[in-house]
Amino acid sequence: MKDRWKKIRYRFEWLGCELLAHCIPLLPRRACVRLANGIGAAAFRFDKRGRAVSLANLEIVFGDRFTPSEREAVARKSYQNFARTMLDLFWTPRLNRENFREYIRVENFDRVLNPEATRNGSVTVAVHFGCFEWLFLGMGFHGHCGLGVTEPFKNPLLTGIFKRLREAGGHEMIGQDRSVVRMLKAVKRGGQVGLLVDLNLRPDQPSVIIDCFGMKSCVTFLHAILQRRTGAPVVPMESIPLPDGTCRAIVHAPLVFPDGATELQIVQACWDFFEKIILADPGRWMWAYKHWRYKPRGTTRAYPFYANESSKFEKLLRAQEAEIAGASGQP
Repeated sequence: MKDRWKKIRYRFEWLGCELLAHCIPLLPRRACVRLANGIGAAAFRFDKRGRAVSLANLEIVFGDRFTPSEREAVARKSYQNFARTMLDLFWTPRLNRENFREYIRVENFDRVLNPEATRNGSVTVAVHFGCFEWLFLGMGFHGHCGLGVTEPFKNPLLTGIFKRLREAGGHEMIGQDRSVVRMLKAVKRGGQVGLLVDLNLRPDQPSVIIDCFGMKSCVTFLHAILQRRTGAPVVPMESIPLPDGTCRAIVHAPLVFPDGATELQIVQACWDFFEKIILADPGRWMWAYKHWRYKPRGTTRAYPFYANESSKFEKLLRAQEAEIAGASGQP
């Protein structure tokens, strides 16, 4: 009976997403923005669990720099930003190579992602900040097509809808199975791959533990693997939604790493770049996500309420510390 109701629910979710994909492109851009702001504000009010996570994250990161009312304002803006990002994605059928510049204002694309600079391929990285869906779509419409990795949906019926929308700009979206092999081959051929690098992983998955707002976070190191094995530049990207329904898609200069940089050092450098951007405009980041699912055993640093100790996390953390000590010649 449980499986039967799950299938029915999955069907209704699929139908709802198909309706959105059909109806949202009918809206003018400003109406889409107003709708997103309304949906985001309502979601913040009624999503008790997500709101609790958002406010806990903000309190731990900013402490008394934000009053409770200021934390609520930032969290609400974060919900509205995410709602707009999703509605923007469903509005994508209105975009094409001829008109996308009216809505996505690309900056520095040709200066940074030119044939000379990317002859060894490129690894573009971003975080769940601003209108991140349109960021990669803008790249594709601009002619910089490549591979992107998507996480599987709990409802497999939704995969096809989101894949269709995300590939509208010319990218190919692939699943996590054998993604490393496919991306390595693509970069070695001089291709481009794009990754969102701020999602938590389990410590038993291919991951490293970095310092994230002064706390430990377990994240992917796929972009570091690609860089070390191919020498391809790691290019950070940023997107800024604007009130008129357009957005700025900014390509920054490739990050510079020291000779012989480890995978951990590369991942940490990438995060350090984005942390400054998030601090400058925190309402654009996805605070409702559990960014710190694990915490070091016996730490005196405050962590969000949902963080837990984990033997696997501890094992990975100790292995990293031992590797760092060995590299520096410490006993």
